[in-house]
Amino acid sequence: MTKPGKTGLTRIIHAGGYSVQGIRAAFKHEAAFRQELVLTIILVPLAFYITQDAIKLALLISAPLLVLLVEILNSAIEAVVDRFGEEHHELSGRAKDMGSAAVAISLVIMAVVWGLILYEIYL
Repeated sequence: MTKPGKTGLTRIIHAGGYSVQGIRAAFKHEAAFRQELVLTIILVPLAFYITQDAIKLALLISAPLLVLLVEILNSAIEAVVDRFGEEHHELSGRAKDMGSAAVAISLVIMAVVWGLILYEIYL
């Protein structure tokens, strides 16, 4: 059963607008997102300089984008948890900690990808 409302191209256009709103909200409210965005803006052009191999290029570009993706999801988790109150609750803390762990893992993935590719290219 589908939800009533927009369908087809109208739905796609509105979904794109909601995505832009989400990116703007992350940029406005999340310092970590802004820092990771700066890192992405530096690393993506650098990836084109480092290699022309399509697979390596895809990995070098995808890794920082993955970090941004996970940071947005972490921020969404934190916003929902905070929406329900500032008082400490074990499940709220667990959710926030898990979101933070996901960001840390994505940063490790990025470091591994970049490190291995740089190692292979330059050594």
